[in-house]
Amino acid sequence: MKLKKTARGFTLIELMITVAIVAILAKVALGAYQDSILKGKRAQARAAINDLLLQEERYLTQRNCYLAFTNPSGTPSAQASCGVTPTFTTFPFKTFSGDSSSNPAYLLSAAACSNTVALSDCVQVTATPQFTDTAVGSLQMTSTGVKSCTGTTTNTRLCWP
Repeated sequence: MKLKKTARGFTLIELMITVAIVAILAKVALGAYQDSILKGKRAQARAAINDLLLQEERYLTQRNCYLAFTNPSGTPSAQASCGVTPTFTTFPFKTFSGDSSSNPAYLLSAAACSNTVALSDCVQVTATPQFTDTAVGSLQMTSTGVKSCTGTTTNTRLCWP
C-alpha cells in the first residue's frame, strides 16, 4: 500500500510572487502618500500667503505703505519701506507656513512688485520651500492678485489650483 503525501505550506515560488506583489503595492502607496503630503504643504503655503497679504493690507491702511521684509533663515528682518526702516520688538506678521516656526514647510517674505517702484502701490509675497520641490519651487502672489511659481512645471494648476 502506497501512502499519498499531502502538500502543506507554500512553495518558495509562491512566497516570492507574494513578496513581489506586496513590494509593488507598497511602492505605489508610498508614492501616492508622499504626493499627498506635498500637496498638503503647498496648500498650507497658499493659505499662509493669503493670510500674510491680509496682514499687509491692514499694515497699509495704518501706515500708508506695505512692509517689505526678508526671511532667509526663519528670522524676519524688516527693510526700509516708504523711507522708514521700522523696528519691532516682535514681528507683526506670521512669516512661516504651518503651526510651528521651528520646522516650517515654507518661509514667507515680502518685497515690492517687480513692475512698480513704490511699496505703497504693490507688494509681492513669496513662500520659499524648506524642502526640495523642483516642480513648483517658490510660490508668489502680489497684492494685485497675480499668482506665479518658480518651479519647472508647465501645469500652472499645480502651483495655484
